Amino acid sequence: MTEAPGQITAETPPRLVVLISGRGSNLGALIEACEQGQIPARIVGVVSNRPDAGGLGFAEQHGIPSQVLNHRDYPTREAFDADLATAIEGYAPDWVILAGFMRILTPGFVDRFTGRMLNIHPSLLPKYRGLDTHARALADGETEHGASVHFVTPELDGGPVIMQARVPIVSDDTADTLAARVQRAEHRLYPEVVRRVCSGEIQWSGRILQADGTPLGAPLQLDEDTHNASPPQPAG
Repeated sequence: MTEAPGQITAETPPRLVVLISGRGSNLGALIEACEQGQIPARIVGVVSNRPDAGGLGFAEQHGIPSQVLNHRDYPTREAFDADLATAIEGYAPDWVILAGFMRILTPGFVDRFTGRMLNIHPSLLPKYRGLDTHARALADGETEHGASVHFVTPELDGGPVIMQARVPIVSDDTADTLAARVQRAEHRLYPEVVRRVCSGEIQWSGRILQADGTPLGAPLQLDEDTHNASPPQPAG
């Protein structure tokens, strides 16, 4: 039996399952952070909905079990999500980490893992939910952009935001150059958030999001210079 999410002992570090669809750069950052002891947890499985996902190579290189559930083989989202949930449960995870997993999950699936599933999104939520976030930020004349890590709820990119990383937009940015800058920030942001949830510093009861016991009135902000986060601001 695994410990409850957020509870960690030397003998039973939290177990992470990471879901991917593509290159897996955030998966690579998480693997490195776990191996270096930055995250006090183990990645026990990687699941992809695409057989050609490059991130599967990271799992193989580091001896992490992986499997593919090709969503194209399923007649409905519900059928795919049912098998995906079964595959995840087979690893007995404490946390489910979405790292570039490009699927809209059904409410039933989300409810099954509520409070222990995280996602990273390439925008400063609640701005720019969904796709093409970099091009949309440029089209709107934004001066900054970034990434957010949030708990997953049935509302697309709408769960409580834990922490964000901000990056400037410069005059000659394209969607590609901005995406690259945001991705570098993501590789610092996601390990930091996963570290905090695994150590119990971040807690969400389904009603109140807390950092070190203090309700958050706004997302934590990653300091790009120190790689630490600003202190929580009390709610209200």
